Amino acid sequence: MKRKLIIPLLLSVLCMQSYAQQGKANKELLKKADETLQFAARQYKLMAQHLPDSVLPKTTSKTGTLETSNSRWWCSGFYPGTEWYLYEYTKDPAFKAEALKRMAIIEKEKNNKGTHDLGFMMYCPFGNAYRITKDPAYKAVLLTSAASLSTRFNPTVGCIKSWDHGTWKFPVIIDNMMNLELLTWATKAGGDKKFAEIAKTHANTTIKNHFRPDYSSYHVIDYDPATGAVVQKKTHQGYADSSAWSRGQAWGLYGYTMMYRETKDKKYLEQAKHIAEYILNNPNMPADLVPYWDYNAPNIPNALRDVSAAAVAASALLELSKYTDKATGNRYWGSAEKMLTSLCSPAYLAQEGENNDFILMHSVGSLPHNSEVDVPLTYADYYFVEALLRYKQWAK
Repeated sequence: MKRKLIIPLLLSVLCMQSYAQQGKANKELLKKADETLQFAARQYKLMAQHLPDSVLPKTTSKTGTLETSNSRWWCSGFYPGTEWYLYEYTKDPAFKAEALKRMAIIEKEKNNKGTHDLGFMMYCPFGNAYRITKDPAYKAVLLTSAASLSTRFNPTVGCIKSWDHGTWKFPVIIDNMMNLELLTWATKAGGDKKFAEIAKTHANTTIKNHFRPDYSSYHVIDYDPATGAVVQKKTHQGYADSSAWSRGQAWGLYGYTMMYRETKDKKYLEQAKHIAEYILNNPNMPADLVPYWDYNAPNIPNALRDVSAAAVAASALLELSKYTDKATGNRYWGSAEKMLTSLCSPAYLAQEGENNDFILMHSVGSLPHNSEVDVPLTYADYYFVEALLRYKQWAK
């Protein structure tokens, strides 16, 4: 009996040692991370001063002014989520107060059954709020949000429907992987067991239909809701149906890394690793590891970069490095360090008091629609701050 107990314990210790080695600290980047987080805090203090009381920050408009959104916009939760991260870092109650002020605007969206983005909208702010404070009121909001999101699941298709607009029959976008954490969390927090089952089924169906042999992903898969058959494989924000829209690849990387953490199912780990290899080995990946908006954009190397794709990927790679063997983990960790070093540089980091008080510059929302092109984006800031905090927490 003692022997049976000792072996798993030894394996656990060895794994912990391996992870510690994978997270070896770069002292210069640690210092830069602190400087950048302090800058982010100052910048978001300015944002709080300049932002009208009833809205959320979104991006910079075509005329250069701050563009905001109401609570129903899919990005509404990122700003209060970032405020919680900055509160966690600074312990300054002003950030908590600002987060609560904006969460009061979006709380009603817990009942919104018309969007697949409740994970972004509700889990980013309320999930961080609950994690930090353990206030049961936030838990209740999240459980209601999970119930609302689950109504969009079609068991015949095996996915959560993304959009209700356009000529699609049952569109599912790769971005939807990011909303599954709300469901896995909800089951673990005492919610319906079906929430986690829906998340796993959606992730499994997405592995089956969204990815090409090289592990790049389509943006949109349209299904027949009556039969579950794939109707078409398209893009909405990428260069072409057959191209690899860079933020979509980052959503997939982050989503499957998260699903492995939540389920410990090895197929999600393998999928995340395959996506990571596609991204990092891509011949069109720039030297600074800040991707072009699409890996197949026709005007590379003069194509626009998408800083949001780098921020999401950096955060995901830091976590993925914890779940792999030492050599692979070191490579993922080092790649994330290079991404963060680039994002902390003047090429992508705003000047204080500029950029409409956003932290990062040069993201691309949807170039095909001439929407949010080469501008700051609220979610780029969120995942950038998250990645910097993860780096500080996990670096050894």
